[in-house]
Amino acid sequence: MVHPYALAGFLVAVLPLIATPGASLALLIQHVTGSGRRQALPVILGTVTGLYIHATLAIAGLSALVMHSSVAFSAVKLVGAVYLIGLGVWTWRSATPNATPVAHRPRPPRRSDSVYVQALLANVLNPKAAAIYLTLVPQFIAPHQPFSGQILALATAHALLIALWLAAWTFLVLRASHALRRPHFKQTAAKVTSAVLIALGVRSALT
Repeated sequence: MVHPYALAGFLVAVLPLIATPGASLALLIQHVTGSGRRQALPVILGTVTGLYIHATLAIAGLSALVMHSSVAFSAVKLVGAVYLIGLGVWTWRSATPNATPVAHRPRPPRRSDSVYVQALLANVLNPKAAAIYLTLVPQFIAPHQPFSGQILALATAHALLIALWLAAWTFLVLRASHALRRPHFKQTAAKVTSAVLIALGVRSALT
Protein backbone atom coordinates (compact mmCIF):
# COMPACT_ATOMS: atom_id res chain seq x y z
CA MET A 1 0.00 0.00 0.00
CA VAL A 2 1.29 3.47 -0.90
CA HIS A 3 2.03 5.74 2.04
CA PRO A 4 -0.38 8.72 2.16
CA TYR A 5 2.53 11.18 2.05
CA ALA A 6 3.94 9.44 -1.03
CA LEU A 7 0.52 9.50 -2.68
CA ALA A 8 0.10 13.21 -1.97
CA GLY A 9 3.60 13.93 -3.27
CA PHE A 10 2.90 12.01 -6.46
CA LEU A 11 -0.31 13.96 -7.08
CA VAL A 12 1.49 17.25 -6.54
CA ALA A 13 4.23 16.18 -8.95
CA VAL A 14 1.86 14.95 -11.67
CA LEU A 15 -0.61 17.85 -11.46
CA PRO A 16 1.45 20.24 -13.66
CA LEU A 17 1.67 17.50 -16.29
CA ILE A 18 -2.10 17.04 -16.21
CA ALA A 19 -2.71 20.78 -16.35
CA THR A 20 -0.56 21.11 -19.47
CA PRO A 21 -2.93 21.13 -22.48
CA GLY A 22 -2.66 17.91 -24.42
CA ALA A 23 -4.50 15.61 -26.78
CA SER A 24 -7.08 14.50 -24.20
CA LEU A 25 -8.16 18.05 -23.46
CA ALA A 26 -8.23 18.93 -27.14
CA LEU A 27 -10.44 15.92 -27.90
CA LEU A 28 -12.70 16.73 -24.97
CA ILE A 29 -13.31 20.30 -26.11
CA GLN A 30 -13.88 19.20 -29.68
CA HIS A 31 -16.43 16.49 -28.92
CA VAL A 32 -18.26 18.32 -26.13
CA THR A 33 -18.52 21.38 -28.35
CA GLY A 34 -19.79 19.36 -31.28
CA SER A 35 -22.03 16.77 -29.63
CA GLY A 36 -22.70 17.78 -26.02
CA ARG A 37 -21.70 16.65 -22.56
CA ARG A 38 -22.33 12.95 -23.24
CA GLN A 39 -19.15 12.85 -25.31
CA ALA A 40 -17.05 13.83 -22.28
CA LEU A 41 -17.43 10.40 -20.68
CA PRO A 42 -15.82 8.35 -23.49
CA VAL A 43 -12.93 10.84 -23.67
CA ILE A 44 -12.36 10.51 -19.91
CA LEU A 45 -12.72 6.72 -19.97
CA GLY A 46 -10.35 6.39 -22.93
CA THR A 47 -7.74 8.55 -21.21
CA VAL A 48 -8.06 6.65 -17.93
CA THR A 49 -7.82 3.30 -19.70
CA GLY A 50 -4.62 4.49 -21.35
CA LEU A 51 -3.14 5.30 -17.94
CA TYR A 52 -3.88 1.81 -16.66
CA ILE A 53 -2.30 0.32 -19.78
CA HIS A 54 0.87 2.30 -19.12
CA ALA A 55 0.81 1.21 -15.48
CA THR A 56 0.36 -2.43 -16.50
CA LEU A 57 3.20 -2.20 -19.01
CA ALA A 58 5.41 -0.63 -16.37
CA ILE A 59 4.65 -3.50 -14.01
CA ALA A 60 5.41 -6.03 -16.73
CA GLY A 61 8.60 -4.24 -17.66
CA LEU A 62 7.57 -3.75 -21.29
CA SER A 63 7.66 0.01 -21.05
CA ALA A 64 11.16 -0.19 -19.60
CA LEU A 65 12.22 -2.13 -22.67
CA VAL A 66 10.83 0.59 -24.94
CA MET A 67 12.40 3.39 -22.92
CA HIS A 68 15.83 1.71 -22.89
CA SER A 69 15.81 0.89 -26.60
CA SER A 70 16.30 4.00 -28.68
CA VAL A 71 14.89 2.28 -31.76
CA ALA A 72 11.74 1.07 -29.99
CA PHE A 73 11.24 4.40 -28.27
CA SER A 74 11.62 6.28 -31.55
CA ALA A 75 9.13 3.92 -33.18
CA VAL A 76 6.54 4.57 -30.48
CA LYS A 77 7.11 8.31 -30.77
CA LEU A 78 6.73 8.20 -34.53
CA VAL A 79 3.52 6.15 -34.42
CA GLY A 80 2.03 8.47 -31.81
CA ALA A 81 3.07 11.56 -33.77
CA VAL A 82 1.56 10.22 -37.01
CA TYR A 83 -1.68 9.37 -35.21
CA LEU A 84 -2.01 12.84 -33.67
CA ILE A 85 -1.19 14.61 -36.93
CA GLY A 86 -3.62 12.39 -38.85
CA LEU A 87 -6.34 12.97 -36.29
CA GLY A 88 -5.70 16.72 -36.46
CA VAL A 89 -5.92 16.76 -40.27
CA TRP A 90 -9.13 14.72 -40.18
CA THR A 91 -10.61 17.07 -37.56
CA TRP A 92 -9.72 20.12 -39.67
CA ARG A 93 -11.29 18.64 -42.79
CA SER A 94 -14.45 17.61 -40.94
CA ALA A 95 -14.79 21.16 -39.59
CA THR A 96 -14.57 22.73 -43.05
CA PRO A 97 -18.02 23.36 -44.53
CA ASN A 98 -18.77 21.89 -47.94
CA ALA A 99 -18.70 24.26 -50.87
CA THR A 100 -22.14 23.05 -51.99
CA PRO A 101 -24.92 24.50 -49.82
CA VAL A 102 -26.72 21.83 -47.84
CA ALA A 103 -29.96 22.15 -45.92
CA HIS A 104 -29.39 22.84 -42.25
CA ARG A 105 -29.63 19.55 -40.52
CA PRO A 106 -28.21 18.40 -37.22
CA ARG A 107 -24.98 16.47 -37.44
CA PRO A 108 -25.47 12.93 -36.15
CA PRO A 109 -23.78 12.45 -32.78
CA ARG A 110 -20.43 10.68 -32.95
CA ARG A 111 -20.45 7.12 -31.63
CA SER A 112 -19.12 6.93 -28.10
CA ASP A 113 -16.94 3.93 -28.89
CA SER A 114 -15.19 5.90 -31.65
CA VAL A 115 -14.50 8.79 -29.28
CA TYR A 116 -13.28 6.32 -26.65
CA VAL A 117 -10.82 4.74 -29.08
CA GLN A 118 -9.51 8.15 -30.14
CA ALA A 119 -8.83 9.16 -26.53
CA LEU A 120 -7.35 5.74 -25.73
CA LEU A 121 -4.92 5.78 -28.65
CA ALA A 122 -3.96 9.40 -27.99
CA ASN A 123 -2.85 8.36 -24.50
CA VAL A 124 -1.37 4.93 -25.23
CA LEU A 125 0.70 6.20 -28.16
CA ASN A 126 2.16 9.02 -26.08
CA PRO A 127 5.62 7.90 -24.87
CA LYS A 128 5.72 10.75 -22.36
CA ALA A 129 2.77 9.18 -20.56
CA ALA A 130 4.77 5.95 -20.35
CA ALA A 131 7.73 7.92 -19.04
CA ILE A 132 5.66 9.03 -16.04
CA TYR A 133 5.43 5.43 -14.88
CA LEU A 134 9.09 4.75 -15.53
CA THR A 135 10.65 7.90 -14.09
CA LEU A 136 8.20 9.63 -11.78
CA VAL A 137 6.26 6.74 -10.23
CA PRO A 138 9.36 4.89 -8.92
CA GLN A 139 10.21 7.92 -6.81
CA PHE A 140 7.10 7.30 -4.69
CA ILE A 141 7.29 3.52 -4.28
CA ALA A 142 8.61 1.77 -1.18
CA PRO A 143 11.34 -0.60 -2.42
CA HIS A 144 10.72 -3.28 0.21
CA GLN A 145 7.01 -3.70 -0.55
CA PRO A 146 5.24 -5.33 -3.50
CA PHE A 147 5.47 -2.70 -6.21
CA SER A 148 2.59 -3.87 -8.42
CA GLY A 149 -0.06 -2.82 -5.91
CA GLN A 150 1.72 0.47 -5.31
CA ILE A 151 1.88 1.27 -9.04
CA LEU A 152 -1.81 0.46 -9.47
CA ALA A 153 -2.66 2.65 -6.47
CA LEU A 154 -0.71 5.56 -7.94
CA ALA A 155 -2.31 4.94 -11.34
CA THR A 156 -5.76 5.05 -9.73
CA ALA A 157 -4.95 8.34 -8.04
CA HIS A 158 -3.59 9.65 -11.35
CA ALA A 159 -6.75 8.51 -13.15
CA LEU A 160 -9.05 10.16 -10.61
CA LEU A 161 -7.13 13.42 -10.79
CA ILE A 162 -7.16 13.59 -14.58
CA ALA A 163 -10.84 12.58 -14.64
CA LEU A 164 -11.66 15.46 -12.28
CA TRP A 165 -9.58 17.82 -14.42
CA LEU A 166 -11.39 16.83 -17.62
CA ALA A 167 -14.75 16.94 -15.86
CA ALA A 168 -14.00 20.49 -14.71
CA TRP A 169 -13.19 21.46 -18.29
CA THR A 170 -16.44 19.85 -19.42
CA PHE A 171 -18.31 22.08 -16.98
CA LEU A 172 -16.48 25.17 -18.22
CA VAL A 173 -17.22 24.32 -21.85
CA LEU A 174 -20.89 23.71 -21.11
CA ARG A 175 -21.14 27.04 -19.30
CA ALA A 176 -20.61 28.62 -22.69
CA SER A 177 -23.56 26.70 -24.14
CA HIS A 178 -24.99 29.82 -25.80
CA ALA A 179 -21.85 30.11 -27.90
CA LEU A 180 -21.64 26.38 -28.56
CA ARG A 181 -24.88 26.53 -30.55
CA ARG A 182 -23.31 28.78 -33.16
CA PRO A 183 -21.97 26.87 -36.20
CA HIS A 184 -19.12 29.35 -36.59
CA PHE A 185 -17.99 28.72 -33.01
CA LYS A 186 -18.08 24.94 -33.54
CA GLN A 187 -16.02 25.23 -36.70
CA THR A 188 -13.50 27.51 -34.98
CA ALA A 189 -13.24 25.21 -31.95
CA ALA A 190 -12.72 22.19 -34.20
CA LYS A 191 -10.00 23.97 -36.17
CA VAL A 192 -8.24 25.08 -32.99
CA THR A 193 -8.44 21.49 -31.74
CA SER A 194 -6.96 20.19 -34.98
CA ALA A 195 -4.14 22.73 -34.79
CA VAL A 196 -3.35 21.62 -31.22
CA LEU A 197 -3.34 17.94 -32.22
CA ILE A 198 -1.06 18.59 -35.21
CA ALA A 199 1.28 20.71 -33.06
CA LEU A 200 1.43 17.96 -30.42
CA GLY A 201 2.19 15.41 -33.11
CA VAL A 202 4.95 17.53 -34.64
CA ARG A 203 6.45 18.22 -31.21
CA SER A 204 6.39 14.50 -30.36
CA ALA A 205 8.14 13.67 -33.63
CA LEU A 206 10.85 16.32 -33.20
CA THR A 207 11.66 15.85 -29.49
